[in-house]
Amino acid sequence: MKIHEYQAKELLKRYGVSVPTGFVTEKVSDVKKLVKKLPTEVSVIKAQIHAGGRGKGGGVKVAKDLAAAELHAKNILGMQLVTHQTGPEGQKVRKILIEQGMNIAKEYYLAMTLDRSAGKVTAICSTEGGMDIEEVAESHPEKIIKTRIDVANGIVGANLRKMTKAMGFTDKAVISRFHEFCHALYKAYMELDCSLVEINPLVVTAEGELYALDCKLTLDDNALYRHPEFAELRDENEEEPLELEAQKFGLNYIKLDGNVGCMVNGAGLAMGTMDIIKYSGGEPANFLDVGGGAKAETVANAFRIITKDPNVKAILINIFGGIVRCDRVAQGVLDAMKMVPLKVPLVVRLSGTNSELARKMLNESGIKIITATGIKDAAEKVVASIRN
Repeated sequence: MKIHEYQAKELLKRYGVSVPTGFVTEKVSDVKKLVKKLPTEVSVIKAQIHAGGRGKGGGVKVAKDLAAAELHAKNILGMQLVTHQTGPEGQKVRKILIEQGMNIAKEYYLAMTLDRSAGKVTAICSTEGGMDIEEVAESHPEKIIKTRIDVANGIVGANLRKMTKAMGFTDKAVISRFHEFCHALYKAYMELDCSLVEINPLVVTAEGELYALDCKLTLDDNALYRHPEFAELRDENEEEPLELEAQKFGLNYIKLDGNVGCMVNGAGLAMGTMDIIKYSGGEPANFLDVGGGAKAETVANAFRIITKDPNVKAILINIFGGIVRCDRVAQGVLDAMKMVPLKVPLVVRLSGTNSELARKMLNESGIKIITATGIKDAAEKVVASIRN
């Protein structure tokens, strides 16, 4: 689960991570009084959306006085902010963070995430702070240093020495503060059940202080049951409406940019189906796993969500009947079509438990359905149905 920058900073601050003084608001009328509360005359007005690249899109502005702060806030609040992570449609800015200005001497990058192949938390650091880490990884991979942290021991001296060397710190006071910063960040990562904590940039000020100037924190969905208090951090305005609806029905759905709607049972089969659609010249419009024990009602809800996406020009249903019976899937599709009439080509590939019965149900329904014998055949037919 993604949260806003200001929320991430509030959480990290509880663990001793140094963050700038700042206040969040939804009103331009609050700006002047909030700026006056800052410890510096210079302020920074930052759009709060769940996407990176806000500065390049015009969502981060520095103000040297109250009038400039108010003007920037007026321009940013309500804007449709477009970044490389929002897509061309952008994201509406509903909140802004007003922060103190910093006397920045140098910017760095620091993050912690899980290396699933190693089964260890990995700290990532670089001297190229303030830049897109993807660009740095592509153009200067040698500037990105990784160190694996064993959760049984936490951050140890070897980790800190490697990170300190990578950052190029030599001042003893800065090194001490950096080590404290890393310990605090790791503790927050573990106790908050994060999948990612990213500080970009981590800044060292002219006074030798360290601050998380900007940060991104992603909470692991699978651990949210341990943190019921996180429910209030969710901002549904920042989430895809169809994904929110799918969550209510227990569906694993992710909206994509293609035009082939997919309904599959099992995450592995779903990924394979998406791959072969692309191999056949098409583009998946979604990832959708109805699960191994899906009932007719579950399938109906899934079908209805797929058809709500205006980009979908054809639908592929690819079911291997193991735990879930194929006739249940067929019944779910028929039930859904009573509520949402089919307006695009539908290709169905059913294999496994009760597949013959399922095909009979669909064939006798009077609905125009394109049947397929295998996954490759299904992908080719659904792509062809859009082109014809």
